[in-house]
Amino acid sequence: MNIFAVTGNDVVRFTLTDGWATDAQTVLAHAGARCVAVDPGDPRRVYVGTFDSGTFSSDDGGESWRTAEEGLEDERVLSLGVSSCDVHSGTGVVYAGTEPSNLYRSEDGGRRWERLSALRDLPSKPTWSFPPRPWTHHVSTIALHPTDPGGILVGIELGGVMRSRDRGASWIDHNREAHRDAHRLLTHPLARDRVYEIAGQGIAVSDDRGDTWRRDEEGLDRHYAWVGAIDPDDPDLWYASISRSPYAAHGGGDGQARLLRQEAKGGGWTPIDGWGDDAPLRRMPYAITTLPGRHGALLVGLRGGTMLLTTDAGDTWSRLALELSDVVDMAAAP
Repeated sequence: MNIFAVTGNDVVRFTLTDGWATDAQTVLAHAGARCVAVDPGDPRRVYVGTFDSGTFSSDDGGESWRTAEEGLEDERVLSLGVSSCDVHSGTGVVYAGTEPSNLYRSEDGGRRWERLSALRDLPSKPTWSFPPRPWTHHVSTIALHPTDPGGILVGIELGGVMRSRDRGASWIDHNREAHRDAHRLLTHPLARDRVYEIAGQGIAVSDDRGDTWRRDEEGLDRHYAWVGAIDPDDPDLWYASISRSPYAAHGGGDGQARLLRQEAKGGGWTPIDGWGDDAPLRRMPYAITTLPGRHGALLVGLRGGTMLLTTDAGDTWSRLALELSDVVDMAAAP
C-alpha cells in the first residue's frame, strides 16, 4: 500500500508493508504542499493542494505531475475531496477548497476547474474570518456524500458548515447546532447520511446530512479537535485528535494532545495514545488515516514528523523508521 505524506512543503511517498515503511522518496518537492487526496476509484490518481501554487495532479501514483490548465483562480488550495459516486469517463469528480473561501470542481482530473460561485452568496459570508489572518478565511475541509453525487459539505474556517444538495449550484447556510470552526468533516459509505465534525470547539455528529446535530463529547477533557478518521469497515469506530488549545496544538513544545477512539455510536471517547511520554510524542497528531481493507489499522503522523501505526485500533503501537520534517496530511492508496 502506498502512503502519500505531506510535510507542508514536499510530498513523500512510501510503501507500507507488514508494519514497515520502505521505498520512501520525495515525489513532489518544494511545492508548499498542504493537502492530498486519492481518487477512490483509481489509486494511481492523486491530487495535491499547495499554499500558493494551486493544485498538482498525477495519473501514475506520483511519478509525474501536472498543474491546472484553466479555471482555478485562487492559488492557495487548503482542502480536497474526490467523489466515489460522481464519475466521468472513469475519473472521480474532484473538489478543491481555497483561501479566500471558494470551492472549485473538476471533472477531468484537475485540468480544468469551475468555481461554484453560489457558496459566496450565503448570508453568513460577511462574518467569515480566520483568526490568525482575520482579513481572510478558507475552505478547511470538504466532505462528499458517498452515494448522492449532489451532496457536498464544506467547512469554512472560521464560518461554519455549509451544505449543498445539487453539486454546489445552491447552498444551505451554517446550522447553529454544528460547530463553526470545522477542521475536518467526514462521511462513510456504511452510514450514508451521517456526517462527523472535528472542530476547534469540539466534536459533533449529524445523522441526517446536517439538518440536525448532536455534540459527541462524552469523555473529553479538552476540546480543540483537529483531525479524524473512520474505520473502513465500521462507521461506529472512529478516531479524533484533540488538544487543550490552538496554542498548544500548533506550538513547538508540549502539544497537550490526545488521540481518542470511539467504538459505539455515542459511546464516549477513550484515549489510545499509549505510545510514550517523551516531548516529541506528546505533540499534536496532525494527520491520521485508516487503511483501506484493514479493520483496526490506523496510521498517525505527529507534528514534527513522527509516524506511528496500530493494527488493533490503538491497543498497541509501533513507530515507523521514517524521518520526515513534518506531517500535515496523509492519504493511503491501496
